[in-house]
Amino acid sequence: MAFTLDTTLGALLDHPQAKPILEKYAPGISANPMVAMVKGMSLNQLLAMPQAAQMGITKDKVEAMLAEVNKIVK
Repeated sequence: MAFTLDTTLGALLDHPQAKPILEKYAPGISANPMVAMVKGMSLNQLLAMPQAAQMGITKDKVEAMLAEVNKIVK
C-alpha cells in the first residue's frame, strides 16, 4: 500500500513505520492536541489550509516525506 497525497493524516499517524518519518518532517505532530481535529483530512486537504503554510509545511516537503515512507513501507 503506497501512501499518497490522498492519504489521511490519521493513516500515517496510525502506521508504526510511517509515524517516525512523519515526526521527522513535522516534529511534535503526533503529540499536538489539535491533530485530533484533522486526522480524517487528506494530506492534500491539509496543504490547502493556510495554517500549513504558516508552519512551513509545503507540498514539496510532504512529497519528500511520502517518498521516504513509501521506501520503507511495502
